[in-house]
Amino acid sequence: MAINFVNAFGNHALALRAREQRTDLIAANLANADTPNYKARDLDFQSVLKGLQSPTLKIAVTRSQHFSSAHEPLGTETKFRIPSQPSLDGNTVDSEQEQVRFAENALQYQVSLRFLDGKIAGLKSAIRGE
Repeated sequence: MAINFVNAFGNHALALRAREQRTDLIAANLANADTPNYKARDLDFQSVLKGLQSPTLKIAVTRSQHFSSAHEPLGTETKFRIPSQPSLDGNTVDSEQEQVRFAENALQYQVSLRFLDGKIAGLKSAIRGE
């Protein structure tokens, strides 16, 4: 009997991809904290998880230039952040808040990895018959 990894791990692998995408976005925000007119972006992780649970429609693409999903993780679009205190140069990055979000996302990524590690350990022991 073959092991179906989608059934074994559920949406956790996709959640890791979304966390990775969010890490990239937050890192880009931090890197551009001093760039004039840069708009801070983020990923709404809750909408990503809701999108994973509901069926998604696939868009037929006739030309590769029409739609680019490289910056849109798992079929969702990134959102622009509304600054609590706008800067004079148009930049919306709040470095302190971005660092907090980065640390929080890194912690949640580690938690997801540990959960998957437990699932894999359970599968290994089942395969070994322990």
